[in-house]
Amino acid sequence: MATSVVRLHTFDEKVIFAAISLSWAWYALGALYVIAPVLAWLMLFRIIAGALIAPQDSEFYPRAVPPLVWLWVGAMLVMEVALLVGHANFDLSIAQTIKSSIGWAKGWALLAVFPLLGACLNIRPVVLYRAAAWVALQTLILIPIFLVAPFIGLPETLYTSPLKMIGGPGPEFFQVQLFERDFYGTLRWRFFAPWAPAAALIYGTLLILLLHDRSRALRLAGIVTVLAVAVMCTSRLGIVAIPISLIATWGLSRLTNPRLLLLGAIGALAFGLAGQAILEFALDQRERIDQMRADSTYVREALARIAIHRWLTEAPVWGHGIVENGPRLVEFMPIGSHHSWYGLLFVKGAVGFLALLIPLVATVMELVVKAQKSRTARTALAFTLLFGFFTFTENVEMLAYLMWPGLMFIGLAASERFFSPFRFPLGELVRHRYVAPAEPSLLKS
Repeated sequence: MATSVVRLHTFDEKVIFAAISLSWAWYALGALYVIAPVLAWLMLFRIIAGALIAPQDSEFYPRAVPPLVWLWVGAMLVMEVALLVGHANFDLSIAQTIKSSIGWAKGWALLAVFPLLGACLNIRPVVLYRAAAWVALQTLILIPIFLVAPFIGLPETLYTSPLKMIGGPGPEFFQVQLFERDFYGTLRWRFFAPWAPAAALIYGTLLILLLHDRSRALRLAGIVTVLAVAVMCTSRLGIVAIPISLIATWGLSRLTNPRLLLLGAIGALAFGLAGQAILEFALDQRERIDQMRADSTYVREALARIAIHRWLTEAPVWGHGIVENGPRLVEFMPIGSHHSWYGLLFVKGAVGFLALLIPLVATVMELVVKAQKSRTARTALAFTLLFGFFTFTENVEMLAYLMWPGLMFIGLAASERFFSPFRFPLGELVRHRYVAPAEPSLLKS
């Protein structure tokens, strides 16, 4: 029987495992927003250097970049082009353009760099599974402290890291918080995310990974952790999107199963017969969810209307180039915030909108095919679906520094070969040029 111990064999595995499993340490230092882009660009340099000077049989020689990852790279470069054109169209200063380009390197660019790392580095999926499980276990240990903090007189914010001087979207990216209170005085916890709802996306990503960990105890601890996080951060979308992503992945990865297809046909027939009642029930539940935070829903809808109007009337192709604050009606929140698609239309126009839509759709299509055979592709598909859900409530580029383990799985799955979904299952696909030494316990099984 396989051991639950995961040994790290390569330099890449050691670096990535440390970067993920020490998330709470980085957060305590106020360095979590910094570590991801630094890691991304340094490891990209390591890939380029490995391709130039490392022998082909070395662990440092990178694998080839698959077409899907090239698509993400091209799309995120288009984002930078849209940014530059938008700045030129509205006569923004060189200093502002440089600042926005640095923001691109810490945001949108990471949506391409981390899949590239996943495709090219010598990393086994099991390493990411275990790292995610350790983060969840650490969170479970810390949850009692977070729960009692507001009742024993501890402050909401412990301190703000000096690294804030580096610059970022806001001070909340460098604050160490125990809890927070919203406009209604309701307690919410954001853990190591910059705001509470974002925690649902981050821990949903961790759950998707740790569900494949070898240790049953760590899997159980992870599930308990994510359930607690979903309740404590009070994310309406998280409560819905995380289970839907997992269930949808289960169904989409079994499209060649005759029994499932028959069950789907029966379900479609039943839905057709009871469609009106189901639709009314769904709309009623959506209204209830919206009413849970009615003011938040109102502000989001107002921000969306402003973004669409100004996009269509002022900059339909290339966008405005930068984010602008809205009027008092929306509490001066940035126009297009709380929604990736509206934000893209306002800042980068139709060009930026398509630059995210095209690779996202292509990723889902490729992963659905590969998921019929590959566990790695199923993991990547679940994350991509969750990512897609949260594009409707978050500016996902601002959270790339937290969900990058899921982004790496897109690259891991993209580097696998296509196999016909109708062939007899071949087990886990072999994808590594560098073969790590076998663990002794595996040789005895």
